[in-house]
Amino acid sequence: QVQLVESGGGFVQPGGSLRLSCAATVTIFSTYAMGWYRQAPGKQRELVAVITLGETRDYADSVKGRFTISRDNGKNAVYLQMNSLKPEDAAVDYCKLQRAAWGEDFWGQGTQVTVAS
Repeated sequence: QVQLVESGGGFVQPGGSLRLSCAATVTIFSTYAMGWYRQAPGKQRELVAVITLGETRDYADSVKGRFTISRDNGKNAVYLQMNSLKPEDAAVDYCKLQRAAWGEDFWGQGTQVTVAS
């Protein structure tokens, strides 16, 4: 029912920037939370950033100060601005929609971020 489509991934050199986009097929105005997660080869999927219905934002310690999550309710989209990228940021990044406080999560298919010289 709910579909999320990520875009904006690619190849960048260390210190570069990327802006990831997540477009939803449903309104996100009343969505409890939306977030970005990433998974590197051989590692567990981890939370990168989350934005809630109340516009609060939280970030993983490893990206705090470098990444910014935002949303555009009119476009039903969520974004992740990634600056000062490091090789350890290389991963597949996934968009997640949490419908309500009691659960029901939906995931996008992911977009690849590669950070290397």
